[in-house]
Amino acid sequence: MFDFLFYREESPLIFTQATFWGFFAVAILCYHFLYKKIAARNMYLMLISMYFYYLSGGYFFTLLIFSTLVDYYIGKWLHASEEPAKRKLLVTASVIINLSVLAYFKYAYFFVDAINNLLGTSLTVTNYLAVWTNAVALTDFDINTIVLPVGISFYTFQTISYSIDIYRRQVHPVHNIWDFAFYVSFFPQLVAGPIVRASDFVPQIYQPYKVSEVEYGKAIYLILCGLIKKIFVSDYISINFVDRVFAEPLKYSGFENLMAVYGYAIQIYCDFSGYTDIAIGIALLLGFRLNINFNSPYKAQNITDFWRRWHISLSSWLRDYLYISLGGNRKGKLRTYINLLLTMLLGGLWHGAHVRFIIWGALHGVALAVHKAFMEAFPAKTSTLGGKILNGIITFHFVCFCWIFFRATDMQIISDMLMQIGTNFGFEYIEANISEYYKIFFVMFLGYLVHLLPSDFKADLTETFVKLPDLTKAIMIVGVVLLLYQVKTAALQPFIYFQF
Repeated sequence: MFDFLFYREESPLIFTQATFWGFFAVAILCYHFLYKKIAARNMYLMLISMYFYYLSGGYFFTLLIFSTLVDYYIGKWLHASEEPAKRKLLVTASVIINLSVLAYFKYAYFFVDAINNLLGTSLTVTNYLAVWTNAVALTDFDINTIVLPVGISFYTFQTISYSIDIYRRQVHPVHNIWDFAFYVSFFPQLVAGPIVRASDFVPQIYQPYKVSEVEYGKAIYLILCGLIKKIFVSDYISINFVDRVFAEPLKYSGFENLMAVYGYAIQIYCDFSGYTDIAIGIALLLGFRLNINFNSPYKAQNITDFWRRWHISLSSWLRDYLYISLGGNRKGKLRTYINLLLTMLLGGLWHGAHVRFIIWGALHGVALAVHKAFMEAFPAKTSTLGGKILNGIITFHFVCFCWIFFRATDMQIISDMLMQIGTNFGFEYIEANISEYYKIFFVMFLGYLVHLLPSDFKADLTETFVKLPDLTKAIMIVGVVLLLYQVKTAALQPFIYFQF
């Protein structure tokens, strides 16, 4: 009867479930009685966030607690110490401990397979967290399989940045461990970002609740947009077209394969930016402001511009904590290009322990280095409208080409898709393909059309929604919910970045 109060592996709590909105409704109702008292508010949101993570990821919430304890005390000791050697040792410990936990859960199979192939050994992987949990809680988790904990890549980078920022004396530590646990676990962005910097979030912990009428309307608008992106666009084209083609590309013509690549490009954007929109909207309703994570990335004029617009919290994290730490552009041109390549290689590896992600990162790294070299050799001049359109088309298609490596399940799929597109395009079947998939292509077209709308127009649309009477907003919300209910797939469709 009360199964919904406990973690269910087959039905984790995510934003697109009605169960989540029931959870959030109860959470915000109770919040109404606490939000004016800062300490009580923070403690309440921390507990709610930990419970949310339990409902989303099960017993892995113990890892979240572990990371919280490690970096809270390291941050505290870093702030109190004036000895350079001790401070360097502490920040190094934070990086090593956090990355070791991440590497174990994310890359254990990758490393074990590499060792076995290299040395001819037969090593196996053991889930020691499951072993310990079974011993303590008398559970029966499978100890021979390592499951990637939800959100571990995001909160690991978040806690590492906290320690590094204190080491660099860019931020002051939080007042107590409960506040730090709140910062690490804040549930809107916990499992798929955006990655929140302490310098942006911690000051808000100690500020009184304040949400204007305009911000309230904007929050509702963001949540609705996020749900439409995820359910109406991303899930619909994924289930009905993209997943099928990427599963067996040889069954489809080159044109269908190409359209699946275009479909995945808008699918992953709507999926991830949709999650971010919902996260920012929910956080704003609770009185906390999260930074933008996407800025119309497919409008980018070049690959550097793309990475200023795509997954901004990750790209800026890689720049500030990896690229700059490697030397950035301070050690000559050649070293700058190498640093760009290394940063994107590791950025690709962050997404998963597979050669596909390494190639994806390498492609972007090489492209960034080539673009930087080109701009240094030929300083930018004002482009004509035609030049801007051409630059945008070239950049978009390079990004789409890279998405093939990102999405495909193995290298054979990649080879098959490229072969079909290059040698078996099927021009004679294009009209029939369009007739067969017209609904899918129409949704894709709508997704791209809205994405490419001028920023000013989108801002005006947001403002118009905010100014609507509450009754009109309520009617629109009901209408959106009914629409999404009609197109929602029966099977659970987790957000793509949950796997990272």
